[in-house]
Amino acid sequence: MTGIKNDHSMMFKDLKGASARVDLVETEMDYVETQNSPRACANNAEKVLEQEAWGLQERDEVEEEEDWEELQSRVSDCVEIISGIRSVKILKRIGSPKGMWTRDPKSSKLYVFNGTSGDTVYEFKSVRDFSTSLGVAGSRMIHLPSKWTGPGSAVYSGYLYYINQETDTDVQVVKFDLTSGSVTDTAMFPMERHASLYTLNPETVADLAVDDEGLWLLFTPTDSEPNISLAKMDTSTLDIEQIWDTQCPRGNAEAAFVVCGTVYVVYNTRMASRSRVQCVFDVNDMMLTEEAPLLYFPRRYGAHASLKYNPEENQLYGWDDGYQIIYRLTIKTKLLA
Repeated sequence: MTGIKNDHSMMFKDLKGASARVDLVETEMDYVETQNSPRACANNAEKVLEQEAWGLQERDEVEEEEDWEELQSRVSDCVEIISGIRSVKILKRIGSPKGMWTRDPKSSKLYVFNGTSGDTVYEFKSVRDFSTSLGVAGSRMIHLPSKWTGPGSAVYSGYLYYINQETDTDVQVVKFDLTSGSVTDTAMFPMERHASLYTLNPETVADLAVDDEGLWLLFTPTDSEPNISLAKMDTSTLDIEQIWDTQCPRGNAEAAFVVCGTVYVVYNTRMASRSRVQCVFDVNDMMLTEEAPLLYFPRRYGAHASLKYNPEENQLYGWDDGYQIIYRLTIKTKLLA
């Protein structure tokens, strides 16, 4: 027994040393990739689309110019872009390998969605309460009148916006009042059966995102469509204000988020590796390709099931193989601003 204990102690020391060396290699890889990786592809807003019974039809030249000018006045106020990841904080591990968590930008409350579908949401008073809790103990359980589908929900100013797919063809965006516990609005969008937004996370039917400009919807109308589409939504009525073809491929995409009207699509490989931003789309058409970020996410556990941006903190809330991770971002002003 004494000999076994000694062997165990030596093995434990060897493992600790190996772990330290792996961490060092990961740090060096982060640095090398940041210095040498190609920039993300920055796509311009060349194709502006509108919703007409959800048919994506191009406007004629005159209407397109007029409506584009009107839209520019609404979404061009924000002129910031991401320049890098400042720090990473692994908060804890709770729940399923896939899920999402996010904070309401207008309050300190935090919301946890465990798994890829369900009718329950866990509300915490703050990030601190969540980090010190044992599992979901101490949270307020919110039971929804219908199931949320996929880790693509968003919380904004006391309202939960979530995707609901009760059948194979009908997709709803549901607006739920977190204070009164009632549904205040819904919007129905016909989408092709089994269409998924990100090929590496097929459970994500559509993805709602919040930034400084309000609410956005990332979606694909059909499973044969190669690119991700973007829609600007009215937070009050859920009306679609404008639709764009981002020209960012769905293939090998695992997640995406929106900052100041700019979509950042994160890609990975089938065998989970190092996530990176590989395609950027700016609705204001103000980003140069040379200022697109060199953005790699540090290799941690698996791959991101979701990434949610909080505009008040300039932070991303990531869900990686059941781990809840916070990425603090560095923001800079666009060169053309």
